Amino acid sequence: MRVTVVGAGSWGTALARLAAARAEVRLWAREPEVVAAVRKTGENALFLPGHPLPAGVTCTSSLAEALAEAEVVLMAVPSHGFRSVLRAATPHLPDAAPVVSVTKGIEQGTLKRMTEIVLEETGADPGRVGVLTGPNLAREIADGQPAATVVAMSDEERALAVQALFMGPTLRVYTNPDVIGCEAAGALKNVMAIAAGMAHGLGYGDNSTAALMTRALAELTRLGVALGGRPLTFAGLAGMGDLVATCISRHSRNRQVGVALGRGRRIDQIVAEMQMVAEGVKTTEAVLALAGRHDIEMPIAVMVGAVLYENRNPADMVAGLMGRPAKAELQGID
Repeated sequence: MRVTVVGAGSWGTALARLAAARAEVRLWAREPEVVAAVRKTGENALFLPGHPLPAGVTCTSSLAEALAEAEVVLMAVPSHGFRSVLRAATPHLPDAAPVVSVTKGIEQGTLKRMTEIVLEETGADPGRVGVLTGPNLAREIADGQPAATVVAMSDEERALAVQALFMGPTLRVYTNPDVIGCEAAGALKNVMAIAAGMAHGLGYGDNSTAALMTRALAELTRLGVALGGRPLTFAGLAGMGDLVATCISRHSRNRQVGVALGRGRRIDQIVAEMQMVAEGVKTTEAVLALAGRHDIEMPIAVMVGAVLYENRNPADMVAGLMGRPAKAELQGID
C-alpha cells in the first residue's frame, strides 16, 4: 500500500511513522528545510525531533510526486492553509483514494469543517472522505505510549481499511460513522483548552479545572449536535477523550496559550513566539460565529473570545461565568 501524508508538522510526521509499519509512505512538506533534513538525517528535527523516520518514508515538496498512486491520503495541514494546499493537490489526487483529514479546526469566513472543504474542492464521493481524531498528542504517540483514536467515515469498508492501517500494539483505532460529530468535537475542544490553560495560569486548582472541563463538554456537545453530530459521539474519544488530553497536557499548544494568557501575557506576543500552530486561537472566532448562527449559548467560548480578541483580563471574566443565573444541569448538555 502507498500512503501519502500532506503536511509534515508533528502530527503528520507521527502518522507517517505509524503508517510505515504497513505501507510505503510519502510525506509532503512545505518547508524546504524539513525535506532536506529528512533526506539527509532521516528525522524531522524541526517538528518532531528525536524520532527517526523508518526507511519506508520518503519526503518531498512536490505534491505531484507525493500523491502519485496514493491509496490513502491524509491531510495534516493547519486549517488556515488547508484549502489552498488541497486545491493545489486536487489535480494529483487518485480517484479512489480515501481522503482523511487529521486537522482540528474550522475555516475562517466560510465556517466550514475540513471535510466540507474536501468535498467542495474535489467533488469526491462523501464515502471516501473522513477524519481521524482523538486524544492524540503527537510526541506521546511517537514515543509509543498506549493511546487510542477514532476514524470517522460514512463508508464502513474504507473506515475499516484506515483502521487496519494504523491499528498497532500501542495505538487502538476505533471506527465511527459520525463524521460531523467527530470532526466538530476535534475543532471545538481547542477553544476549551485555551480556557483550561487560563485557569491554570490564574492559579486555580483541580476543582476549577474539573468544573470547567465538564461545562466545556456541555458547550461543545450543544454546538456539535446543532451542526448535525450525534450526542454520544461527544462522550467518546473524539469528544471527551480529546478534551481531557488537550485541557490537561503540558504538550497541548492550546493549553500553553491559555496558561500564558492567564499569567498576563498578550496573545500577539504568545503567537509570535510559537513555532507550531495553536488552532484554537483562530477557531474561537469561527466557533462563536457558528454558535450565533445556531443560537447556541457558549459562555466559556465567549470568555475565551473576549480575552483573545478584546484584550480582556482573564481574571475579570471569571466573575461573569460564576455569576450567571442558576439553572438545572439537565443531563449535562444544557
